Amino acid sequence: MLTKLYVRLASDEGATAAEYGLLVALIALIIVVGVGLFGEALNTFFSGLADTVGGW
Repeated sequence: MLTKLYVRLASDEGATAAEYGLLVALIALIIVVGVGLFGEALNTFFSGLADTVGGW
């Protein structure tokens, strides 16, 4: 009985899933912050590029 309980508690499958979840959350946070910081600059850049290409 105690052996089954120990095996169940020693399993690291849930820990692996939690680690992947934290990595996904961190990547999503980096993307959101990056878009927030550079979004307006990219919009200005591509708008200027569109005006230049459209003027030819």
